[in-house]
Amino acid sequence: MEIQEALQWTDNLIFATTGKHLDSLQRAILEGVWEGKGYQDISDEYHCSNDHVRKSASDLWQLLSDLLGEEVKKKNVRSLIENKIFSSFNGVQIGNIGNNVNLCNDLYNQSKIPRSRSPSPPSNKSEPRHDLSQAPEYNRLYNRTEPLATLKQWILEENSRIITLSGLSGIGKTALARQLVEQIKDNFDRILWRSHRKLPNLETLQSHIIEFLAPTPPSQNPSIINYLNSRNSLLDHLRNHRCLIILDDFQETLTPGELVGNYRPEYQNYGQLIHEIGQLPHNSCLLLLTWEQPLEIATLETETCACKTLPVLGLGKLATEILSARQLKDEKKWPELIQLYSGNPLWLNIIASTILDLFNGSVQEYLSYPTLFLGDLEPILKQHYQRLSESEKIIIQWLATQDQPVKISQKPPELLSDADFLKAIQSLKRRSLLEKSSGLTLQPVIKQYVKNLSEKCF
Repeated sequence: MEIQEALQWTDNLIFATTGKHLDSLQRAILEGVWEGKGYQDISDEYHCSNDHVRKSASDLWQLLSDLLGEEVKKKNVRSLIENKIFSSFNGVQIGNIGNNVNLCNDLYNQSKIPRSRSPSPPSNKSEPRHDLSQAPEYNRLYNRTEPLATLKQWILEENSRIITLSGLSGIGKTALARQLVEQIKDNFDRILWRSHRKLPNLETLQSHIIEFLAPTPPSQNPSIINYLNSRNSLLDHLRNHRCLIILDDFQETLTPGELVGNYRPEYQNYGQLIHEIGQLPHNSCLLLLTWEQPLEIATLETETCACKTLPVLGLGKLATEILSARQLKDEKKWPELIQLYSGNPLWLNIIASTILDLFNGSVQEYLSYPTLFLGDLEPILKQHYQRLSESEKIIIQWLATQDQPVKISQKPPELLSDADFLKAIQSLKRRSLLEKSSGLTLQPVIKQYVKNLSEKCF
């Protein structure tokens, strides 16, 4: 029997009595046990403690014992559920709940359900609607336990309305969000993933969202067309359904060549929409993935605890998985390589190819090269550099010449005016281009890219 059939049957059984569906952890436990996994394996995959999984499993077995009229344990849950489903399809009473209510006759109408299909869910609960067609393929390669736990707390426990994942390209924002969605998807009626690279303007974005959230397609309800561009109708949908909306590549809505915060003409009023979603009450969540933190988000974080930003950092020691998978040599030198490329998964994968191609996989030989080599990273870094304002370019060109972190007070008087300098520093921080340290400094890769540009100018 397929696990999805068992999950659906168990979910229907529990919902009929408690009015609640299986939560994501309960589903993970049942699926894991079905596949013969231990509690430790389940806790590792779900990114929570073994004790938490055991406690949740114990509660689930007790609940199922009460519903089925038999003692349910980890070792027998699969056989019991399979037997009960088989019995229900053949008209046999599976057990009484409360005052001798027969679940077979009341829930499943088994004479009309072929054995190869799962029972239909209760009619008073709409089917969850998830559109992940623009999301990447789910990949569990990097186990970012801590940020995942933080995000789940913000979304599921604190009901945050807007969460921003910020960081440079390739750092893993999209992969982290995809892993998060996989773990919390059962808590939402509607999940929609869209990329701003495929949305030409704000009107198109709102139309995509409202058409998806609407109870019936616009072709069946033409009146929807009349309010597709209404912010109020969007907020109404966010209140009516528990929605998770993921908007990737948010930086595409912002004007390049200027300080962070100015929207492109085709995305005017986006800031107002974000402010309303962050301020007004609803039970949905907007997840923004971006290279650059919008001004409205920074402002909202000071006004309400319902809006939060999580800077996505490099993998650190986890990046050794990349180097190991690429079969690089000189493992003792791996930490140095990881630090030079800031633990950025994309950067490390690209440079690993270079090391294999030019240095026969030897990290030590590569690191002995006198200059930090960028190679195929340059086109990626160019995208970030081209988005900078002139004042920001002046600052990072200055920082690229500094051997040690510098304090704001060390600014040369002729560099920029004090006001322009501080505005540009703030903008660079929102672009994740300044390292967090005791002073102002650049990541080694960014510094080398700027140096290479300066050398080309002479």
